[in-house]
Amino acid sequence: MKRILIIDDEVNVALLLSKFLTRNGFDVGTASSGTGGMEALKNGEYQLVLCDFRLEDTDGREMLRNIKIQYPKTGVIIITGYSDIKMAVELIKMGAYDYITKPLYPDEILNTINKALETHHALVEVDEEPQAAILPEKAKAVKKTVFAAEFVTGTSRASKELARQIELVAPTNYSVIILGESGTGKESVAKSIHLNSPRHNQPFIAMDCGSLTKELAASEFFGHEKGSFTGALYTKIGHFEMANGGTLFLDEVGNLSYEIQAALLRTVQERKVKRIGSTKEIDLDVRIIIATNENLQEGIQKGRFREDLYHRFNEFSIYMPPLRERGHDIILLAEHFLKIANQELGRNVESFSQEVVDCFMNYRWQGNIRELKNVIRRAALLAEGNEITLKALPLEMSTYKLSYETPNHYTQHHQPSSHVAEVPEVKEPRHDLKNAALEAEYETIIRVLREVNFNKTKAAEILNIDRKTLYNKMKAINLK
Repeated sequence: MKRILIIDDEVNVALLLSKFLTRNGFDVGTASSGTGGMEALKNGEYQLVLCDFRLEDTDGREMLRNIKIQYPKTGVIIITGYSDIKMAVELIKMGAYDYITKPLYPDEILNTINKALETHHALVEVDEEPQAAILPEKAKAVKKTVFAAEFVTGTSRASKELARQIELVAPTNYSVIILGESGTGKESVAKSIHLNSPRHNQPFIAMDCGSLTKELAASEFFGHEKGSFTGALYTKIGHFEMANGGTLFLDEVGNLSYEIQAALLRTVQERKVKRIGSTKEIDLDVRIIIATNENLQEGIQKGRFREDLYHRFNEFSIYMPPLRERGHDIILLAEHFLKIANQELGRNVESFSQEVVDCFMNYRWQGNIRELKNVIRRAALLAEGNEITLKALPLEMSTYKLSYETPNHYTQHHQPSSHVAEVPEVKEPRHDLKNAALEAEYETIIRVLREVNFNKTKAAEILNIDRKTLYNKMKAINLK
């Protein structure tokens, strides 16, 4: 069981956090002062510390410094008010994993903690190579590649080649372009590169360029000073500055406007950043990894993407194979996601029926790993016993006949399968129009996303909504 220490002089806050985290399976300790927190760390092995920035006898900066010196393998998350965000970012540069702002929201807390513990686990594997201290000249030869927690190593040729490329490029300082269809796991590859690089103890900052409006992009990239424009009520640290010393991952970079691409090019070339409204330039040491499901060379030809920026990024490229080209990896991934779903739902679904295995191996998986993960989460919830059957799969999967043609190539025929499960009888029809409308909206979003191969920009155009609205609706139905 993972052990977490909460250090907060507001007793009620510490008590509520402790109860919430205990309910979610953590072993939790509390301390009401910095001195008490250091004493608790001395008496118990904690993987993670949640520390309020403002304590009666000290502050978050001093606590972080002491923890990192005495307990370097213990992760630290800072709890802060909005007025302390600038300082919280500074603490991240000093070694804190992340910060959480008040008021505290359960989902945000749990998500941040789980990510911190995943990173902690991976870093412990890196730091605890047994031969490294004894035989440094041989350590490199025996050191294992460490993958991000959500990365599942497969047995297919495509997966082995992907792992080899990660191992090859990670120790360098090359900028990397990760190419592939939407949902293939590009961010997990970027995290794996970071974890195996000399920067693994520095921040990994991920930025979704697809959800940025033209107006917000500059502020998100470069930050701004308080009062620099209408609505700038506080100083904001940009993603480049947050990632300084570490790795900046830019997803869906093809969606950036041409003007923002020009500003991005200047920053990458000069290795300096200047917040909006500031005259001070900040030196940067950032490794950049970008990901796209679009053809950037085609974008260059059509004048949508800068060729000079493309060549700045393209020092090394990695191709992410679609799920349908990864053979038996599909089942390995399904089993992995089933374990996660069981933990999330408190269930004990053990396996897949042979019909489901056949269906998985022959389905086209246009949404790739992301689609598979969502299918498994849904199926684990609907499973009636300890085995997932066709009944628990989405209707479009269980009612299509999929014919296998050649290895790693599948085509879809819109014909009923000979082993199709009957549509489950609805025992209690729903008369709730709100729920019915939400379900219809969900099905429409899924259908359109699949039609455009999960290209969110095209999907938003077809659905006649902006990208931000689409992202919010996808988040509401847990479609990541």
